[in-house]
Formats: sequence, structure tokens, C-alpha cells
Amino acid sequence: MPSIAQRAEELCKLLNYHNHKYYVEAKPEISDREFDRLLDELKDIEKKHPELQAPDSPTLRVGGAPIAGFSTVTHRVPLLSIDNTYSAEELKEFDKRIRKALPGEKVTYVVELKIDGVAISLSYEKGKFALGATRGDGEKGDDVTANLKTVRDLPLRLQGDKPPALFEVRGEIYMTREDLVRVNEEQKKKGREPYANPRNLAAGSLKLLDPKLCAERRLRLFTYGLGGVDGIEFKSHRASLEQMKKLGFPVNPNVEAFDDIDQVMQYAMTWEKKLGDLPYETDGLVVKVDDLEQRRRLGNTSKSPRWVTAYKFEQEQAITKLKEIEIFVGKNGVLTPRANLETVQLAGTRVSHASLHNADYVRTKDIRVGDTVVVIKAGKIIPYVLRSEPGLRKGDEKPFRWPTTCPVCSSPVKPDEKKVFYYCTGKNCVGKVKKILAGYAKRGAMDIEGLGDEMVEQLVDSGLVKSVPDLYRLTLDQLLELERMGKKSGQNLLDGIVASKERGLGRVLAGLAIPHVGEAVADVLAKDFGGIDELLNASVDRLMQVEGVGPTMAKDIHAHLQDAAQRQLIEDLRASGVKLTAEAKAKPKGGTDLGGKSFVVTGSLKNYEREDIETLIRDLGGKASGSVSKKTDYVVAGDKAGSKLDKAKELGVTVLTEEEFEALIGKGGKSGKPTAAAPAKSEPPAAKKKQGTLF
Repeated sequence: MPSIAQRAEELCKLLNYHNHKYYVEAKPEISDREFDRLLDELKDIEKKHPELQAPDSPTLRVGGAPIAGFSTVTHRVPLLSIDNTYSAEELKEFDKRIRKALPGEKVTYVVELKIDGVAISLSYEKGKFALGATRGDGEKGDDVTANLKTVRDLPLRLQGDKPPALFEVRGEIYMTREDLVRVNEEQKKKGREPYANPRNLAAGSLKLLDPKLCAERRLRLFTYGLGGVDGIEFKSHRASLEQMKKLGFPVNPNVEAFDDIDQVMQYAMTWEKKLGDLPYETDGLVVKVDDLEQRRRLGNTSKSPRWVTAYKFEQEQAITKLKEIEIFVGKNGVLTPRANLETVQLAGTRVSHASLHNADYVRTKDIRVGDTVVVIKAGKIIPYVLRSEPGLRKGDEKPFRWPTTCPVCSSPVKPDEKKVFYYCTGKNCVGKVKKILAGYAKRGAMDIEGLGDEMVEQLVDSGLVKSVPDLYRLTLDQLLELERMGKKSGQNLLDGIVASKERGLGRVLAGLAIPHVGEAVADVLAKDFGGIDELLNASVDRLMQVEGVGPTMAKDIHAHLQDAAQRQLIEDLRASGVKLTAEAKAKPKGGTDLGGKSFVVTGSLKNYEREDIETLIRDLGGKASGSVSKKTDYVVAGDKAGSKLDKAKELGVTVLTEEEFEALIGKGGKSGKPTAAAPAKSEPPAAKKKQGTLF
């Protein structure tokens, strides 16, 4: 029979082994009940024989006695911060510096996820966890050993028979989003403020004076680097990661190596949209030189190592409850789902609604009414639901059932073949009419001053307007019957409607809700065919000859224009005097013919909004595109230009400042060539000066 001391030692080894299998490898070998039975046995032994409680006893995972405070410790090796990059250009500059310092040498980069947690240093002496400290100022940190012992995937004793005499690792203490929600629900029950994000909660938990409370927070660990080491040597970072795994440390599985910075960039791009699918917060990737001797020669600055950089994605996320899914009808009859949320702070604004994209998105993501959901802002502009958290369901969440009839007009709803989209089949659905009218009136289409969303609502709800041609039949007397409508504002609206008759075919096509036809495609169609009759008589094959129009687009455009109701609408517009031809336009005064050159606009400009500048480009004979490719001639970049600017530089596309664009169109430069001329004080040709952010 083993002695009590031997049994305690045996239980320690067993529990540490099963703890590692469960938390680090995610491959449990025994049930939770069996694990608890072994833990209770060890607790009982240590209660009766306190002298047998080892410093690495698994019973310390639940927290020991409260501590008086935190002492300060000096790191054996400074725990420096990492420089950040936010663009492909900055990442390439990092690579240039590395290769300049290591001329002619092969450089391999290791790329890892950047966990958004709390940096920590963990020291092991003769295989046993001896000290854990926060980063602090990089030189000194707080001793938080007692709290770190409650972290379930942190090994209290290293695996293997011959552990190094000293093994110090660096890692990140983090918390899952699921545990953040759990803790915040407890906070609400106690009438306390919820925590803003997992990182803040993890940091606060490490500074609790009662380890038992820290244990309840369920902190987690990933290790990613070395500090002081004695008794073992490595030549590469990848070799050190493999050794960490062998010794029982949790190492994030998403680690890749590349010999070329372009490959690093391509890999980074694959993660930009996947980070939100992970159960923990990340804000980018960490790029490190793999060879440790090269690292030694590269050295450090006063604040950061020269051999590493973080490539960060600018993402903003929040966690909240989905209260309801509301359905809206689009201009083409598509039913669009919108999430109504418990209001949450996101990217500096209060968010109560978010996009759910389409039926397929809701179905494949298994998003249910009542779910806890992660909300993200795309480009810090449009909030959408990234995913639900199934692990937090309580059983009363309900899968969303798509309506069989339109919520606006009660007409039957019909899905497409793949059930990605659901459509209202009603020909005169009020929901569709309102969206079509709003689109028809916008600046990039017919640019009808005074015909905003509120006015559209009034006109349709009053019965004055049932389709686009009805706009041209309105009288001042009719408008004066509307709420808050005076003679001046009514006459201004009528004047705007009359002025729209002269916009031309391209603007008309942009406003008629033709499938796939936005402003750019409408402009191309108008220039190619010249008049509405030529377009109406075009076959699918003829449409496919238009630049940028593929088989599917051609088929859908053709079907729409052959519809009897659409034909009648066009004839009604013709009868109202709306110009349905695309005669050559008079160029704005002083404007240069852009000769079909392709432009992409990105960033925040001082003098233009996106619709204004793209309309100006088309009016001057150019093409306005939404994406950068080898066919792009110019990118006009304002402040905070993002990935489109990076792509332009990568492809060697000419980049213009706002002033250089104005010089190119004849406002401030010579011979139409790009120049860094100061902005002209006069009004930009054919465009309105407004504040706006372009993407």
C-alpha cells in the first residue's frame, strides 16, 4: 500500500495530466465527475496533512488564501513591447530594414496570431512553476503567481523526466468571449457595471487579492516566446515553440513560416475576415524572424525588438443580445433581415441595429432570436452580426422562420433556387416603391433636391406617388396638402423634379433598380447604346459585348427590360419628357477629358463625397470603380486610405492626392499632369463640396 505522501504525489501527477489533456489538448480521457472525484480526494489529504500540499498542487487551481498585495519583481530578460504596422507598405518597410541589416542572408518569418490579452512572464525552476509576473514597465512587473496558479491550462509542473534547470516563457493571459458574457451576466445580477471587453476583465482578474475570485474568472493562457533559459539551447523560434508544447505549454496552433514578405501579407489577408470566428479576441498577427542568432544581431531599440512587428487589423467588436429579426423590402423585392439588438457601444457609437445580410447567412451561421451575438463594424461604418455564441444558449432561443408573405404588402414570398434570397412577388409592393423612389432621387442617379426618405414616405403613403413616373405629374396644390410642406419647399421640390428630366440616360438607368446596374454600369450602358430604344432592343449576346457585363448580368438585365411593366414605366417617363438618350455632355468648365481612364477613390477627402467625385469622373469621360486591379489607372487617396491604397502600391498604380486629382482634371496643374498643387479655392467642376469618408 502506498503511503499518504505517495498517494498525494500520485494524485498530483494524475490531475495535472488530465488537466493538460482537457484544457491544452482538448482531448479529455476521463469525465468531469471522475476528475472532481480525484481532486476531492487530494483536497481531503491536504486538509488533514497540510504539509503534503506541494507548491504545484492542482488544488491551488481553485485559489488559495487571500494575499496582502503584489510585490515587484525584476524580469531576467526585459519584456519589451512590439511595434505595430497597419498596412502592406509598413510591413514591407519592416522587411527592408531586416534584409538591410542581414545582407545576403536567408530570412524566414514566423507568423502567429496576436492574442488580445495581458502579457505575462512565467518562470520554472527544476520543472516546477516558481514565479509569474506581469509585463509592468518591461523591466519590472507585479508578482501574480498566486492568481496564475488558478489558470487551468498553465502547467504547474513541466512534462518530461529531465526538465531544464530554468525555463522562462512569455505568454498572454486571455479570456474567451463566452466567459466574458458569463461574468457580465453575474455583474448585472449584482447591479454592477459590465466589463467592456475580455482583455480588461483578464487584466483586472490578475490583480485580484483573492485567488479564489480569480479562479472563478476562468482565465486562459497561450505561450509564444522565451525569457531566461538554462540547461537547453535553441537555434530557431519554431524549435522553441515545439519544445514548449512538449513541456506542456499551450501554444496557439495557428503558426506558419514564410521566406517572403509577400507570402506573409497574403497569409495575413486570409485572416482579416476570420479573426472574429475565434472564441477569443485577436487584433492581428505577429511577424517574427525565426533564426535566434539573427535576432541577436538585429537587437532591440530602447522600447522594442527590431526582429518582430505586429500587423494589426482595425476591427471593432462588441457582444450583445439579438432581441428580434426585422424584415425590410429592397428595391428589387429582396427581403433583407436586420437584427434589433440590446444597445451596445461600438467604435464610438451606440448600436441598436445590425445587418444580417441574407437568408443564407442567417441559416448557415445558425443565428437565432434571443442569441448572444458578436457585432462588428465593417470599416467602422456598417455594423453587422458576425456570429452567434451557441455555448451561451439557455434553451429559449428561437430559429428564425422566413415569412411566407411580404411583411409590407402580404404578397407571396418566393426564395431563389439556393434559398440565399427571398423575394416579394408583389408587383406594386409599397416597400419596393419607396426604395425605388429613394434610389431614383439620389445624387448618383437623378439628383432630385428635396426628395429624401421622409418625403418619399409621405408621397407614397398619401397615395400621390405609386411609381416613378408619378413624380412628373405632381402639382404644387397636391404637395401643399402634405404635412410640414410650404409653398417655397414645395416649389423647390417641383423644380428639382423638372431639372431631373435633363440628366440623361445614364442617370435614368442608375435610378431604375435594374438588377446589377449601379452608377458605373449604368454609365457604361448609356455610352455604349446611346439611347433607350437601342438598349431595349438589345439581345443577351449584345449586352454581353458591353465592358464589364457577364452572362448572368446580361441575362438579368435583358429579362428586366423585357418585362411589360418596366416597358410601360419607361414609356411613361418618355411621355413626361425625361431625356432617354446619352448625347455627348458638355464638359464642366475647365475640365479635361479623362478618356476612359479608370479611377478608384479611397480615404477621407476634404472637398468631395464619394458620389460627387465619382459622378465628376464619369462626366469627364472616366470610369469610377470600387476595386483596384491591374486595369486601374489612378487611385485618388485621401486621409486614412486603407487596403485599396496598399493594393495600388503593390500593383504600381499611380496614386493621386486630392490636389493632384484636381490638377489632372485641369484645376491646378500644368498639361493635365499630376502635381502637388494646392487646392484651388473655386468650386470643383460639376461636384458639390461636402465632408465625407470614401471607401
